[in-house]
Formats: sequence, C-alpha cells, structure tokens
Amino acid sequence: MADAASSAPSRGRPRWHPAVAPVAVLAAGVAGAAYLWGTDPHEPGHLLPQCPLRAVTGLLCPACGGTRMVYDLMHGQFAAAWLDNRALLLAAPFALALWGRWTLEGLRGRAWAPRIAPRVQAVILATAVAWTVARNIV
Repeated sequence: MADAASSAPSRGRPRWHPAVAPVAVLAAGVAGAAYLWGTDPHEPGHLLPQCPLRAVTGLLCPACGGTRMVYDLMHGQFAAAWLDNRALLLAAPFALALWGRWTLEGLRGRAWAPRIAPRVQAVILATAVAWTVARNIV
C-alpha cells in the first residue's frame, strides 16, 4: 500500500496543472491589452505604471516605451511602434514563441522552462545594456 504522504503535495503547496501558469499569463495579458486599447499612453492622465528607473534617474530603461509600442501595434501603427522601442519590438516574437512553447507543453501536461545557455544569457544582458546606453545618448 502506498504511503499517504508520498501522494500529497510537497511542503503543503498545491500541485497545479502545468497549463495554469501560461494560461494565467495569457489572461493577464488580455486584460492589460483590453485596458490599454482605450488608454492612449502617449497622452497624460492615465492609470498606467511609470518606469521606476526613469522616475528616479530620468534615464530610459531597456523596456521604456514598451507600453506605447504595444498600444501602437494594437492600433496598426507599426512605424510608431518601431520608434517607441526598437529592441523590444524585435525581441517580442521570441518572447511570444517562448510563451507559445510553454503553453503547448502545459496543455500536454508537461512542465517546461526554457534552458538558456550562460553565453546566450550574457549576450542578452550585454544587448540590453548596450541598448540602454545607446538610447540614452541619442
């Protein structure tokens, strides 16, 4: 007979289906997009979060302009989205592909997390730093 403790979730945490997290991310994204659709981040007076780095230092972080970029993409303004944040626009398809794989594996009942080699992580970090420096100089 199997031990009752062996079938219980470890350390009192519930065991979630692997699709719960990516579906929750999708739901949050849809809710955020629905709010953003009618809220122009180019205009003042909205309830959108401000960048903490920019608020404290006045410098643009690698993601600054991301909200405006998404708004512009949703409204078919591709040139404006490009001007809002080029690096984030170029990285978005990769992020969507990772989310898609995470969701697909979760729906298949398998937990999945990307394995990014340390050198690739270093390249991503160096690119983010270079982008931050470049956009604050120009």
